[in-house]
Amino acid sequence: MTEETRTTTTTAIAETPEGSTPPSEPTSPVRTRRVRILSSISFACVALAGILLVLYAWNLPPFSSAIESTENALVRGQVTIIGPQLSGYIVDVPVHDFQFVKAGDLLVQLDDRIYKQRLAQAIAQLQQQQAALANNLQQRNSAEATIAQRQAAIGDASAQATKAKADLSRNQALVSDGSVSRSSLDLARANEAATVASLAQAKAALEIARQDRETVIVNRASLEASVENAKAAVELARIDLDNTRVTAPRDGQLGQIGTRLGAYVNSGAQLMALVPDTLWVIANMKETQMADVRIGQPVTFTVDALNHLKLYGHVQQISPATGSEFALLQADNATGNFVKIAQRIPVRITVDPDQPDAVRLRPGMSVVVSIDTREPQGHH
Repeated sequence: MTEETRTTTTTAIAETPEGSTPPSEPTSPVRTRRVRILSSISFACVALAGILLVLYAWNLPPFSSAIESTENALVRGQVTIIGPQLSGYIVDVPVHDFQFVKAGDLLVQLDDRIYKQRLAQAIAQLQQQQAALANNLQQRNSAEATIAQRQAAIGDASAQATKAKADLSRNQALVSDGSVSRSSLDLARANEAATVASLAQAKAALEIARQDRETVIVNRASLEASVENAKAAVELARIDLDNTRVTAPRDGQLGQIGTRLGAYVNSGAQLMALVPDTLWVIANMKETQMADVRIGQPVTFTVDALNHLKLYGHVQQISPATGSEFALLQADNATGNFVKIAQRIPVRITVDPDQPDAVRLRPGMSVVVSIDTREPQGHH
Protein backbone atom coordinates (compact mmCIF):
# COMPACT_ATOMS: atom_id res chain seq x y z
CA MET A 1 0.00 0.00 0.00
CA THR A 2 1.46 3.40 -1.04
CA GLU A 3 1.72 6.45 1.12
CA GLU A 4 -1.02 8.17 -0.89
CA THR A 5 -3.42 5.33 -0.36
CA ARG A 6 -2.78 5.24 3.36
CA THR A 7 -3.39 8.96 3.60
CA THR A 8 -6.68 8.69 1.69
CA THR A 9 -7.93 5.87 3.90
CA THR A 10 -6.97 7.74 7.07
CA THR A 11 -8.76 10.83 5.89
CA ALA A 12 -11.95 8.80 5.08
CA ILE A 13 -11.99 7.25 8.52
CA ALA A 14 -11.50 10.56 10.14
CA GLU A 15 -14.34 12.13 8.16
CA THR A 16 -16.82 9.32 8.93
CA PRO A 17 -19.35 10.27 11.58
CA GLU A 18 -19.15 8.32 14.85
CA GLY A 19 -21.29 5.12 14.85
CA SER A 20 -21.32 4.87 11.04
CA THR A 21 -19.74 2.13 8.90
CA PRO A 22 -17.23 3.34 6.37
CA PRO A 23 -18.22 2.57 2.79
CA SER A 24 -16.77 -0.68 1.35
CA GLU A 25 -14.77 -0.87 -1.73
CA PRO A 26 -16.76 -1.48 -4.92
CA THR A 27 -17.06 -5.26 -5.97
CA SER A 28 -15.08 -6.34 -8.99
CA PRO A 29 -17.19 -7.67 -11.97
CA VAL A 30 -14.72 -10.53 -12.49
CA ARG A 31 -15.12 -11.68 -8.92
CA THR A 32 -18.94 -11.64 -9.17
CA ARG A 33 -18.88 -13.71 -12.33
CA ARG A 34 -16.56 -16.21 -10.68
CA VAL A 35 -18.89 -16.63 -7.70
CA ARG A 36 -21.86 -17.25 -9.99
CA ILE A 37 -19.96 -19.93 -11.91
CA LEU A 38 -18.93 -21.70 -8.71
CA SER A 39 -22.55 -21.62 -7.44
CA SER A 40 -23.83 -23.13 -10.71
CA ILE A 41 -21.21 -25.89 -10.56
CA SER A 42 -22.12 -26.68 -6.94
CA PHE A 43 -25.82 -26.90 -7.79
CA ALA A 44 -25.09 -29.14 -10.78
CA CYS A 45 -22.97 -31.45 -8.60
CA VAL A 46 -25.72 -31.69 -5.98
CA ALA A 47 -28.34 -32.43 -8.68
CA LEU A 48 -26.10 -35.04 -10.30
CA ALA A 49 -25.46 -36.66 -6.95
CA GLY A 50 -29.22 -36.82 -6.31
CA ILE A 51 -29.89 -38.38 -9.71
CA LEU A 52 -27.13 -40.96 -9.18
CA LEU A 53 -28.54 -41.78 -5.74
CA VAL A 54 -32.01 -42.41 -7.22
CA LEU A 55 -30.52 -44.59 -9.97
CA TYR A 56 -28.57 -46.57 -7.40
CA ALA A 57 -31.57 -47.00 -5.12
CA TRP A 58 -33.71 -48.28 -8.02
CA ASN A 59 -30.88 -50.43 -9.38
CA LEU A 60 -31.01 -48.69 -12.74
CA PRO A 61 -28.17 -48.20 -15.25
CA PRO A 62 -25.33 -47.56 -14.76
CA PHE A 63 -25.80 -49.18 -11.34
CA SER A 64 -27.79 -52.23 -12.55
CA SER A 65 -26.23 -55.58 -11.58
CA ALA A 66 -26.57 -59.19 -12.68
CA ILE A 67 -26.82 -60.19 -9.01
CA GLU A 68 -30.44 -60.37 -7.86
CA SER A 69 -30.72 -60.17 -4.08
CA THR A 70 -33.46 -60.29 -1.50
CA GLU A 71 -33.73 -60.31 2.28
CA ASN A 72 -37.13 -62.01 2.07
CA ALA A 73 -35.73 -65.52 2.40
CA LEU A 74 -35.88 -68.30 4.98
CA VAL A 75 -34.33 -71.69 5.58
CA ARG A 76 -36.91 -74.44 5.19
CA GLY A 77 -36.99 -78.12 6.14
CA GLN A 78 -39.32 -81.10 6.13
CA VAL A 79 -40.56 -80.58 9.66
CA THR A 80 -42.89 -83.44 10.61
CA ILE A 81 -45.45 -82.98 13.38
CA ILE A 82 -45.63 -86.22 15.35
CA GLY A 83 -49.06 -87.20 16.68
CA PRO A 84 -50.86 -90.40 17.75
CA GLN A 85 -53.46 -92.11 15.59
CA LEU A 86 -55.28 -93.30 18.71
CA SER A 87 -56.52 -91.73 21.92
CA GLY A 88 -55.24 -92.89 25.28
CA TYR A 89 -53.02 -92.33 28.28
CA ILE A 90 -49.28 -91.98 27.80
CA VAL A 91 -47.34 -94.59 29.77
CA ASP A 92 -43.82 -93.91 28.47
CA VAL A 93 -41.89 -91.05 26.85
CA PRO A 94 -38.34 -92.39 26.36
CA VAL A 95 -37.03 -89.30 24.47
CA HIS A 96 -36.16 -85.75 25.49
CA ASP A 97 -36.04 -82.30 23.89
CA PHE A 98 -33.77 -81.89 20.84
CA GLN A 99 -32.69 -85.53 20.84
CA PHE A 100 -31.38 -87.14 17.65
CA VAL A 101 -33.39 -90.25 16.73
CA LYS A 102 -33.34 -92.95 14.07
CA ALA A 103 -36.24 -94.20 11.99
CA GLY A 104 -38.31 -96.64 14.07
CA ASP A 105 -37.17 -95.36 17.48
CA LEU A 106 -39.93 -95.29 20.10
CA LEU A 107 -41.07 -91.75 20.87
CA VAL A 108 -44.26 -92.25 22.89
CA GLN A 109 -45.99 -95.36 24.25
CA LEU A 110 -49.76 -95.31 24.82
CA ASP A 111 -51.65 -97.60 27.19
CA ASP A 112 -52.20 -100.72 25.07
CA ARG A 113 -54.21 -102.98 27.41
CA ILE A 114 -57.55 -102.34 25.70
CA TYR A 115 -56.05 -102.86 22.25
CA LYS A 116 -54.43 -106.14 23.30
CA GLN A 117 -57.81 -107.45 24.42
CA ARG A 118 -59.43 -106.31 21.19
CA LEU A 119 -56.79 -108.20 19.25
CA ALA A 120 -57.38 -111.33 21.31
CA GLN A 121 -61.14 -110.99 20.76
CA ALA A 122 -60.66 -110.62 17.01
CA ILE A 123 -58.42 -113.69 16.91
CA ALA A 124 -61.08 -115.71 18.78
CA GLN A 125 -63.77 -114.63 16.33
CA LEU A 126 -61.51 -115.64 13.46
CA GLN A 127 -61.05 -119.09 14.95
CA GLN A 128 -64.81 -119.39 15.35
CA GLN A 129 -65.40 -118.55 11.70
CA GLN A 130 -62.66 -120.92 10.60
CA ALA A 131 -64.34 -123.71 12.63
CA ALA A 132 -67.67 -122.94 10.97
CA LEU A 133 -65.98 -123.15 7.58
CA ALA A 134 -64.44 -126.51 8.46
CA ASN A 135 -67.87 -127.71 9.66
CA ASN A 136 -69.29 -126.70 6.30
CA LEU A 137 -66.88 -129.11 4.64
CA GLN A 138 -68.15 -131.90 6.85
CA GLN A 139 -71.72 -130.96 5.99
CA ARG A 140 -70.94 -131.24 2.32
CA ASN A 141 -69.37 -134.66 2.78
CA SER A 142 -72.48 -135.72 4.66
CA ALA A 143 -74.68 -134.38 1.86
CA GLU A 144 -72.66 -136.34 -0.69
CA ALA A 145 -73.15 -139.53 1.38
CA THR A 146 -76.89 -138.87 1.64
CA ILE A 147 -77.10 -138.47 -2.14
CA ALA A 148 -75.35 -141.82 -2.58
CA GLN A 149 -77.77 -143.40 -0.12
CA ARG A 150 -80.75 -141.96 -1.95
CA GLN A 151 -79.41 -143.22 -5.26
CA ALA A 152 -79.11 -146.73 -3.79
CA ALA A 153 -82.67 -146.48 -2.47
CA ILE A 154 -83.85 -145.60 -5.98
CA GLY A 155 -82.13 -148.71 -7.30
CA ASP A 156 -83.81 -150.89 -4.72
CA ALA A 157 -87.21 -149.27 -5.31
CA SER A 158 -86.78 -149.66 -9.07
CA ALA A 159 -86.04 -153.38 -8.64
CA GLN A 160 -89.07 -153.86 -6.41
CA ALA A 161 -91.24 -152.01 -8.93
CA THR A 162 -89.98 -154.24 -11.76
CA LYS A 163 -90.70 -157.41 -9.74
CA ALA A 164 -94.18 -156.17 -8.77
CA LYS A 165 -95.00 -155.38 -12.38
CA ALA A 166 -93.90 -158.87 -13.48
CA ASP A 167 -96.01 -160.49 -10.74
CA LEU A 168 -99.02 -158.48 -11.82
CA SER A 169 -98.56 -159.58 -15.44
CA ARG A 170 -98.38 -163.27 -14.46
CA ASN A 171 -101.43 -163.04 -12.23
CA GLN A 172 -103.41 -161.32 -14.97
CA ALA A 173 -102.53 -164.18 -17.37
CA LEU A 174 -103.50 -166.89 -14.88
CA VAL A 175 -106.68 -165.37 -13.53
CA SER A 176 -108.56 -166.19 -16.76
CA ASP A 177 -108.19 -169.96 -16.35
CA GLY A 178 -108.82 -169.88 -12.64
CA SER A 179 -105.24 -170.71 -11.60
CA VAL A 180 -105.08 -167.50 -9.59
CA SER A 181 -107.90 -166.03 -7.63
CA ARG A 182 -109.06 -162.50 -8.06
CA SER A 183 -108.00 -161.68 -4.55
CA SER A 184 -104.43 -162.62 -5.44
CA LEU A 185 -104.68 -160.45 -8.54
CA ASP A 186 -105.84 -157.51 -6.40
CA LEU A 187 -102.92 -158.02 -4.05
CA ALA A 188 -100.51 -158.05 -7.00
CA ARG A 189 -102.01 -154.86 -8.31
CA ALA A 190 -101.72 -153.17 -4.90
CA ASN A 191 -98.13 -154.34 -4.51
CA GLU A 192 -97.22 -153.03 -7.97
CA ALA A 193 -98.76 -149.63 -7.16
CA ALA A 194 -96.89 -149.50 -3.84
CA THR A 195 -93.54 -150.20 -5.48
CA VAL A 196 -94.17 -147.50 -8.07
CA ALA A 197 -94.93 -145.03 -5.28
CA SER A 198 -91.80 -146.11 -3.37
CA LEU A 199 -89.72 -145.50 -6.49
CA ALA A 200 -91.15 -141.98 -6.88
CA GLN A 201 -90.53 -141.31 -3.19
CA ALA A 202 -86.92 -142.44 -3.51
CA LYS A 203 -86.39 -140.15 -6.49
CA ALA A 204 -87.87 -137.21 -4.52
CA ALA A 205 -85.60 -137.98 -1.59
CA LEU A 206 -82.61 -137.95 -3.96
CA GLU A 207 -83.60 -134.50 -5.24
CA ILE A 208 -83.95 -133.22 -1.68
CA ALA A 209 -80.46 -134.53 -0.88
CA ARG A 210 -79.05 -132.76 -3.93
CA GLN A 211 -80.69 -129.47 -2.93
CA ASP A 212 -79.29 -129.86 0.57
CA ARG A 213 -75.85 -130.25 -0.95
CA GLU A 214 -76.34 -127.04 -2.98
CA THR A 215 -77.37 -125.23 0.20
CA VAL A 216 -74.14 -126.35 1.87
CA ILE A 217 -72.13 -125.19 -1.16
CA VAL A 218 -73.78 -121.76 -1.22
CA ASN A 219 -73.37 -121.40 2.55
CA ARG A 220 -69.66 -122.10 2.19
CA ALA A 221 -69.18 -118.88 0.20
CA SER A 222 -70.82 -116.96 3.04
CA LEU A 223 -68.62 -118.67 5.59
CA GLU A 224 -65.49 -117.94 3.55
CA ALA A 225 -66.51 -114.28 3.43
CA SER A 226 -66.99 -114.34 7.21
CA VAL A 227 -63.50 -115.79 7.64
CA GLU A 228 -61.99 -113.03 5.48
CA ASN A 229 -63.94 -110.44 7.47
CA ALA A 230 -62.62 -111.92 10.71
CA LYS A 231 -59.05 -111.84 9.29
CA ALA A 232 -59.50 -108.17 8.44
CA ALA A 233 -60.76 -107.49 11.96
CA VAL A 234 -57.66 -109.18 13.35
CA GLU A 235 -55.42 -107.07 11.13
CA LEU A 236 -57.21 -103.87 12.16
CA ALA A 237 -56.87 -104.79 15.82
CA ARG A 238 -53.18 -105.51 15.28
CA ILE A 239 -52.72 -102.15 13.53
CA ASP A 240 -54.41 -100.37 16.43
CA LEU A 241 -52.12 -102.19 18.85
CA ASP A 242 -49.07 -101.22 16.80
CA ASN A 243 -50.26 -97.61 16.74
CA THR A 244 -50.01 -97.44 20.51
CA ARG A 245 -46.27 -97.19 19.80
CA VAL A 246 -45.56 -93.79 18.24
CA THR A 247 -42.23 -94.18 16.43
CA ALA A 248 -39.97 -91.89 14.41
CA PRO A 249 -40.85 -92.02 10.69
CA ARG A 250 -37.28 -91.11 9.68
CA ASP A 251 -33.92 -89.98 11.02
CA GLY A 252 -33.77 -86.49 12.45
CA GLN A 253 -33.71 -84.25 15.49
CA LEU A 254 -36.68 -83.73 17.78
CA GLY A 255 -38.05 -80.37 18.78
CA GLN A 256 -39.54 -79.68 22.18
CA ILE A 257 -41.59 -82.54 23.66
CA GLY A 258 -45.17 -81.33 24.03
CA THR A 259 -46.47 -84.08 26.30
CA ARG A 260 -45.57 -85.84 29.52
CA LEU A 261 -46.00 -89.20 31.21
CA GLY A 262 -49.57 -89.87 32.34
CA ALA A 263 -51.20 -87.29 30.08
CA TYR A 264 -54.29 -88.21 28.07
CA VAL A 265 -54.00 -87.38 24.38
CA ASN A 266 -56.54 -87.43 21.60
CA SER A 267 -56.03 -88.76 18.12
CA GLY A 268 -54.05 -86.31 16.02
CA ALA A 269 -52.71 -84.28 18.96
CA GLN A 270 -49.34 -82.61 18.34
CA LEU A 271 -46.83 -84.32 20.60
CA MET A 272 -43.54 -83.11 19.12
CA ALA A 273 -41.82 -82.14 15.88
CA LEU A 274 -39.16 -84.06 13.98
CA VAL A 275 -36.69 -82.10 11.86
CA PRO A 276 -34.69 -84.16 9.33
CA ASP A 277 -31.33 -83.09 7.95
CA THR A 278 -32.75 -82.18 4.54
CA LEU A 279 -32.84 -78.38 4.32
CA TRP A 280 -33.27 -75.81 1.58
CA VAL A 281 -33.86 -72.07 1.17
CA ILE A 282 -37.00 -70.34 -0.09
CA ALA A 283 -36.29 -66.87 -1.49
CA ASN A 284 -39.31 -64.69 -2.25
CA MET A 285 -38.03 -62.66 -5.19
CA LYS A 286 -39.80 -59.61 -6.63
CA GLU A 287 -41.37 -60.27 -9.99
CA THR A 288 -39.19 -57.51 -11.47
CA GLN A 289 -36.12 -59.56 -10.50
CA MET A 290 -37.16 -62.74 -12.27
CA ALA A 291 -36.38 -61.84 -15.90
CA ASP A 292 -32.97 -63.58 -15.90
CA VAL A 293 -33.38 -66.07 -13.07
CA ARG A 294 -33.06 -69.66 -14.29
CA ILE A 295 -32.87 -73.11 -12.75
CA GLY A 296 -29.30 -74.18 -12.01
CA GLN A 297 -27.82 -70.71 -11.46
CA PRO A 298 -25.38 -70.36 -8.53
CA VAL A 299 -26.51 -68.70 -5.34
CA THR A 300 -24.75 -67.26 -2.32
CA PHE A 301 -26.61 -66.54 0.88
CA THR A 302 -25.67 -65.20 4.28
CA VAL A 303 -27.28 -66.35 7.51
CA ASP A 304 -28.26 -63.65 9.96
CA ALA A 305 -28.17 -65.93 13.00
CA LEU A 306 -24.65 -67.21 12.23
CA ASN A 307 -22.91 -63.84 12.12
CA HIS A 308 -23.70 -63.47 8.40
CA LEU A 309 -22.03 -66.77 7.52
CA LYS A 310 -21.79 -67.14 3.74
CA LEU A 311 -22.93 -70.40 2.16
CA TYR A 312 -23.49 -71.54 -1.41
CA GLY A 313 -26.28 -73.21 -3.32
CA HIS A 314 -28.09 -73.40 -6.65
CA VAL A 315 -31.55 -72.54 -7.91
CA GLN A 316 -33.52 -75.80 -7.86
CA GLN A 317 -37.09 -74.80 -8.73
CA ILE A 318 -39.18 -71.71 -9.41
CA SER A 319 -42.74 -71.42 -8.14
CA PRO A 320 -45.45 -71.84 -10.81
CA ALA A 321 -47.29 -68.79 -9.41
CA THR A 322 -46.77 -65.80 -7.17
CA GLY A 323 -47.19 -66.17 -3.45
CA SER A 324 -50.45 -64.20 -3.50
CA GLU A 325 -52.05 -66.88 -5.68
CA PHE A 326 -51.62 -69.37 -2.84
CA ALA A 327 -52.98 -67.03 -0.19
CA LEU A 328 -56.08 -68.04 1.70
CA LEU A 329 -57.72 -64.66 1.06
CA GLN A 330 -57.35 -63.59 -2.55
CA ALA A 331 -56.93 -59.89 -3.30
CA ASP A 332 -59.68 -58.22 -5.36
CA ASN A 333 -58.14 -55.54 -7.57
CA ALA A 334 -61.44 -54.63 -9.26
CA THR A 335 -62.59 -52.30 -6.47
CA GLY A 336 -61.17 -49.15 -8.08
CA ASN A 337 -58.60 -48.59 -5.32
CA PHE A 338 -55.83 -50.45 -7.13
CA VAL A 339 -52.23 -49.79 -6.08
CA LYS A 340 -49.61 -51.67 -8.04
CA ILE A 341 -47.35 -53.71 -5.77
CA ALA A 342 -44.52 -55.90 -6.96
CA GLN A 343 -45.55 -59.50 -6.38
CA ARG A 344 -43.23 -62.12 -4.90
CA ILE A 345 -42.30 -65.37 -6.63
CA PRO A 346 -40.84 -68.09 -4.37
CA VAL A 347 -37.59 -69.65 -5.57
CA ARG A 348 -36.34 -72.91 -4.03
CA ILE A 349 -32.58 -73.07 -3.52
CA THR A 350 -30.61 -76.17 -2.62
CA VAL A 351 -27.67 -76.02 -0.24
CA ASP A 352 -24.50 -77.26 -1.90
CA PRO A 353 -22.89 -80.31 -0.25
CA ASP A 354 -19.43 -80.42 1.34
CA GLN A 355 -20.02 -77.28 3.41
CA PRO A 356 -19.20 -78.14 7.04
CA ASP A 357 -20.93 -75.04 8.40
CA ALA A 358 -24.22 -76.00 6.69
CA VAL A 359 -25.00 -78.36 9.59
CA ARG A 360 -25.62 -75.26 11.70
CA LEU A 361 -28.61 -74.27 9.60
CA ARG A 362 -32.02 -74.57 11.20
CA PRO A 363 -35.47 -74.26 9.58
CA GLY A 364 -36.88 -70.77 10.00
CA MET A 365 -33.53 -68.91 9.96
CA SER A 366 -33.48 -65.64 8.02
CA VAL A 367 -31.01 -65.37 5.17
CA VAL A 368 -30.04 -62.85 2.50
CA VAL A 369 -29.96 -64.47 -0.95
CA SER A 370 -28.00 -63.36 -4.01
CA ILE A 371 -28.57 -65.10 -7.35
CA ASP A 372 -25.91 -64.71 -10.02
CA THR A 373 -27.86 -64.40 -13.26
CA ARG A 374 -24.70 -64.01 -15.34
CA GLU A 375 -24.12 -67.75 -15.25
CA PRO A 376 -25.59 -69.83 -18.10
CA GLN A 377 -29.12 -70.91 -17.38
CA GLY A 378 -29.73 -74.44 -16.21
CA HIS A 379 -32.19 -76.97 -17.48
CA HIS A 380 -35.92 -76.33 -17.21
